[in-house]
Amino acid sequence: MARTLKSDRWLFLLTVMLVCVSVVMVYSASAATASNHYHFLLRQSMWAVIGFGAMSVVMRIDYHAYKQPVVIWGLLGVTFVLLVAVFFFPSINGTQRWISLGFASLQPSELAKLAVVLFTAALLDKRMHRIHHPREVLLPVAGLTLCITALILRQPDYGTSAVILAVTVAMVFLAGLQYRYLIVTALLVVPAAVALALTSEYRLRRVLSFLDPEADPYGAGYQATQSLIALGSGGVFGLGLMDGIQKAYYLPEAHTDFIFAVIGEEFGLFGTTFMLVCFATIAWRGLRIGLTAPDRFGSLLGLGLTMIIVLQALVNISVVTALLPTKGIPLPFVSNGGSSLLINMIGMGVLLNISQHVSAVAGPAGQPKAGWMLESQEA
Repeated sequence: MARTLKSDRWLFLLTVMLVCVSVVMVYSASAATASNHYHFLLRQSMWAVIGFGAMSVVMRIDYHAYKQPVVIWGLLGVTFVLLVAVFFFPSINGTQRWISLGFASLQPSELAKLAVVLFTAALLDKRMHRIHHPREVLLPVAGLTLCITALILRQPDYGTSAVILAVTVAMVFLAGLQYRYLIVTALLVVPAAVALALTSEYRLRRVLSFLDPEADPYGAGYQATQSLIALGSGGVFGLGLMDGIQKAYYLPEAHTDFIFAVIGEEFGLFGTTFMLVCFATIAWRGLRIGLTAPDRFGSLLGLGLTMIIVLQALVNISVVTALLPTKGIPLPFVSNGGSSLLINMIGMGVLLNISQHVSAVAGPAGQPKAGWMLESQEA
C-alpha cells in the first residue's frame, strides 16, 4: 500500500506493559519459595524475549496468509500430535498437560486455542452463505472443537476446554447463527458440563468448596481462602512490592494461577483495578478491531483472538476472587508460563496486523469503516 500501515498503539503498549508486570510479579511471587530465587525470573524473562520476537514477526505478516489450507491444516495437525503426545510424558500434580523438553515445557492446549480460532474463522468466512446448514458449517466446527476439547479434558483440563468451547460458540453466534441453534447447543452443553462435574471426584470437591470455602479451609477450600486473605490484606495501596506474606508458603501456585492475588496483596485495590482497566481496554480495542476489519475473515479472527485473551482473564480473576470454582487458567501475559505467554503474544501479533489493515481503510475523518459493510467491495 502507498502509506505505512499503523498498528493499534494501545494494544501494543498494553501488551508490553503487562509482560513487564509479569516479569516483576513472577519474581516477587516465586522468590520466597523457589530453591533458586532467580529461576522463574530468568525463565519468564527468556520467554518474554522470545514472545516479543515472535510478536514483532507475526504483526508484519498479512493475516490473509492464515487462510491458506496448508497453514490451517498444518497447525491443526501439529496440535493433535502434541495433544496425543502429552499422554506419553509423566504427570505433574496429577495432570498430563505438559511436554517436557528438559530445558523447557510446552503446554499443547495453549496452541489448541489458536488453532481452533483460526480454523473456525476460516471456515465461517468461506461458508458464510451456508451458515444455517448444519452439515456445511456446524458439524465441521463442532466436530473439530469437540475432538480437541475431549483430548484436553482427558489431561484433565476442564477450564481450558470450557474456554475453547465458549469462544467457538461465540464466534459462530457473531457470524449470524440463528438463536434456535444456540438454544439447542446450550441444552446439550449445560447437562454435559454438570455431568462432568458430578462424575469426577476432584471436580465435585472444587464445586463444593466454591459454594462454601470456609467449610474446609485447610482442604478443598484452602486456595480460595488464602487468595481472599491476600486480596483483603492488601487494602487500598498494598503492602509494597516483595512485601506480600501469603505467597510465602501460604498461597499455592502464587506465581501462576493466583498471581492476581499477589498483585492485590502487594499493590492493593489500586493494583487490581489497574489490571482490570488494562484487560478492559484490551477488550475494547480488540473488539473494535474485529468489528471494523476490512473483511469477514479479519473480523472473525480478530473477535476470536480478543475473546480468547479476555475470557481467560475474566475466568482467572473470577477464580482468584472466589466467584468461580478453582481452574487452571493463567492470567494472560502475566502468569508464569512460557507456552501461555508465547501463544498469547503470537495471537496479539495477529490482532495487531489486523489493526494495520483497519487503519488502511479508515474513512475521511480518520474513523475506521465497519468491516461487515465492506463485503460488497471484496473481489
